[in-house]
Amino acid sequence: MGNNHLLVGNRLRKASRFKDALLSYKSYLRKCRVSGDKEGELESLISIGDTLRIMGNFQAAAKAYRESIKIGRSLKDDLSFADALIGLGLSYRGLCDWKAALRYIRKAREFYRRLNDRAGQAFSLWAEGGTLRIKGDLKEAMACFRKAMKTFDSIGDRDGIGYCLSGLGGVSRVSGRFDDSLRYYSMANSLFTDIRERFGRAYSFCGIGNAFRMKGDMDKAMKYLKKAESIYKGIGDIVSYSYTIWSMGMVKIFKGDLSGAEELFRIAYKNFNRTGDVRGVIYLWLSMAELSLLKRRRSRAEGYIQNALKISEKKGFGLERIHSGLLLGYLKNGEINNYLYKSAGINLRFDSFPFNIP
Repeated sequence: MGNNHLLVGNRLRKASRFKDALLSYKSYLRKCRVSGDKEGELESLISIGDTLRIMGNFQAAAKAYRESIKIGRSLKDDLSFADALIGLGLSYRGLCDWKAALRYIRKAREFYRRLNDRAGQAFSLWAEGGTLRIKGDLKEAMACFRKAMKTFDSIGDRDGIGYCLSGLGGVSRVSGRFDDSLRYYSMANSLFTDIRERFGRAYSFCGIGNAFRMKGDMDKAMKYLKKAESIYKGIGDIVSYSYTIWSMGMVKIFKGDLSGAEELFRIAYKNFNRTGDVRGVIYLWLSMAELSLLKRRRSRAEGYIQNALKISEKKGFGLERIHSGLLLGYLKNGEINNYLYKSAGINLRFDSFPFNIP
C-alpha cells in the first residue's frame, strides 16, 4: 500500500504537480521509516530531493540527497548512490556553486559508466553542460549538450532530447547566436508540446521569448515570456518564474516602462534572495544599475555594479563578470567595451545603452 504513494508521486511529478507529488513522497517516506524499509526510504528521499530541486528549494533538496547518499552507501546500491550524487550536484548548481556541482556530477558519471547506464551518462552530460554554462565555459557546455543529446536520441528518450535542445538554445543565446537560440528552443517547444511535457513547454517558451528579446522583437518576446510565466507560476517553480519575470523586466526597459520594469525586478530579487540564487541576484543588480543610470542616479548604479562584479569574481562566473565590466566601463567613461566579449570568444556586441543583457 505504501508503495502506492510513490507511484502516485511519480505520476503527479510527471504532470508537473510538484507540491502534490512532494506530499505523496513524504507520506511514503514516513511509512518506510516506521516499517524499517531502507530501500523504500532511499527511493523516497531521492524523489523528494528531485522534486524540491525542481521547485527551487535547493538547500532542502541537498539535505534529502545527502541522506540518500548515506543510505545508498550502506545498502551498496550503486545506481541509487549515483542518482543521489547527481541530484546533490544539481542542487549545488542551483546554489551557484559550480565547482562542487561539477565534482558530484562527474563522480556520478563514473558510477553510471561502471553500471553501463547510458541514460544516466546522458543525464550527467546534460547536467554538466548546464553547470559549465554557469561557469562561463560556453564551448564545453555546447559539447556536453550535443554529446548528451546524441545518447538520448540513441535510446529514444524524447524528454532528454528536448532538454538538450533547450540547453543548446540557452548557450547559443548567451554566446550571441540569437537565430540559433530561437531555432533550438522552437524545436524543443514542438517536442515538449507533442509529448505533453508541461515544465519543458514553460522552459522553451521562456527561451523563445528571450531569443525574440535579443533579436529586438519586444512584443513577441513578451508574448512568449507571459506563456512561460503562467506555467511556472502554476507549477510552483519559483526560480524559473523569477528568471522569466526578470526577462520581462528587461523587455519593459526597452519599451520605456521603467516603473513596470522596477516592479518586476524587485519581485525577482526577493525570490532569488529567498532561494539563495546569487547568480539571479547578480542579474538583478545589473538590471537595477541600468535602471539607475537611465534615471541619472550614477552613485546608486555604481553600487549595484560593484556588488555584481565582486560576487561574479568570487564565485567564478565568467560571463556575469564580463557583463559587470561592460557596465562599469560605460559608467566610468561612456565607453562600450565589446572587446571583453570578443576576448572570451563570445559573439555579443552592444552598440548603445541600455544594454540588452542575454
